[in-house]
Amino acid sequence: MKIEKEELDKIVEQQVELNNLLKRIGFIETEKDGLLKAYMETLGDSNTSKKELEDKYGAINIDLSDGSYTKVETE
Repeated sequence: MKIEKEELDKIVEQQVELNNLLKRIGFIETEKDGLLKAYMETLGDSNTSKKELEDKYGAINIDLSDGSYTKVETE
């Protein structure tokens, strides 16, 4: 006994689509992992730079458009 050809075709088509979607999900997850690692690395670099600037200038707010800064008021 067999299912009808149309039914089999439909099931095979759906299985192929599911497999394709799983491959795409895997690729996206891999890409996401790489992006998260790059983000964490850049965040660490940024924190290091901020610490170096704070050691040199003290607590400041920097205007990123021109590099000027103002001292942070502490109470």
